[in-house]
Amino acid sequence: MAATIAAMPVSHAAPSAEAAFVPASDHPQELIDRVRDAVAARTPLRLVGGGTKAFVHAPVAGEALDLRTHSGILNHEPSELVVTVRAGTPLAELEAALEEHGQCLPFEPPRFGAGGTVGGAVASGLAGPARASVGGARDYVLGARLINGRGELLTFGGQVMKNVAGYDVSRALAGSWGALGLITELSLKVLPVAPAEATLVFEVDQFNALERLHRWGGQPLPINASRWLQEAGAGDRLCLRLRGAVAAVEAACERLLAEAPGARLDNTQASSDWAACRDHHLPFFTDAPSPDHGLWRVSVPQTAAPLLGEWPQLIEWQGAQRWLWAPVAAAEAIRTAARVAGGHAQLFRAPLSGDGGVPRADAPSPALRAVMRRLREAFDPHGIFQAPDLF
Repeated sequence: MAATIAAMPVSHAAPSAEAAFVPASDHPQELIDRVRDAVAARTPLRLVGGGTKAFVHAPVAGEALDLRTHSGILNHEPSELVVTVRAGTPLAELEAALEEHGQCLPFEPPRFGAGGTVGGAVASGLAGPARASVGGARDYVLGARLINGRGELLTFGGQVMKNVAGYDVSRALAGSWGALGLITELSLKVLPVAPAEATLVFEVDQFNALERLHRWGGQPLPINASRWLQEAGAGDRLCLRLRGAVAAVEAACERLLAEAPGARLDNTQASSDWAACRDHHLPFFTDAPSPDHGLWRVSVPQTAAPLLGEWPQLIEWQGAQRWLWAPVAAAEAIRTAARVAGGHAQLFRAPLSGDGGVPRADAPSPALRAVMRRLREAFDPHGIFQAPDLF
């Protein structure tokens, strides 16, 4: 949430009628009444969706408000590349509907388990392997409806990029984890599935993998995703996914394989591997080295040199996202290394032995914390929504 809201000015003006995009019959009165009852009784609410990302933060207190019954695809305009859904809609249901029209959510929202919802995908702000090339969840939110902490139904944005009424607020919801209110509906930009895809694999150490990614990133290549991993029994491997026009993908494969020794993987197997990476089902993510090791997510500039090499790592996003297993006792060393490299670190999955009270993410600056506090006071003055404190 911190990185999202810091640069987002918020307008408190009432949304214009032009920004509305959901019929009156879809007015979520039951949810509004529940929030208003909670406000009157000063009863904190804990928003509940599929629960697939609850491990990312410490347990949240409050009376549970299950949003999964508020589901359904309200409108899909394939020719306009936009879909409007209720927030409780299962992510799998939306993606299946888009697939029928040859479309997708390009930011590849992760599924860490079955039952994840569209609202949870946006509220968490998480994205899959293609994040560095296509953008994140916030880049695909065109509009939203939100019940704030006063029990008021607010509408922001619309169904087209040109409609900018309240647009920044719509995007600020991505990564907010429910701190600004209850998301009831979302309008999302979708894109056609790429005509061609190929995955190349190279045996190369981390230093040279990062060097190649930096060099290739400055060239007109249809690079969509990357993954470097030191695999048990397989050595150091860099996987590169290319997507785009058939001619562009084939030309890039020929060029890259001529430049460096490598191989082209079978698309069926490669697609399965990329999905497993997105959903943290690869052995790297599922096999913790020790019960006292947690999974750390280190975000740094793509050009950052190798760091924290003493612990197992998987590197994505052309070098910008680095996953590593390390004990919580190493928190200060990890955060210092990330900060020196110009980034930050988050304890994404706590060890089986517990987090020992270590904060999940770096503390925001005083100025940023003040912005966050003012936003929450504006949207939820009574503190009804018990969002996780990731700091």
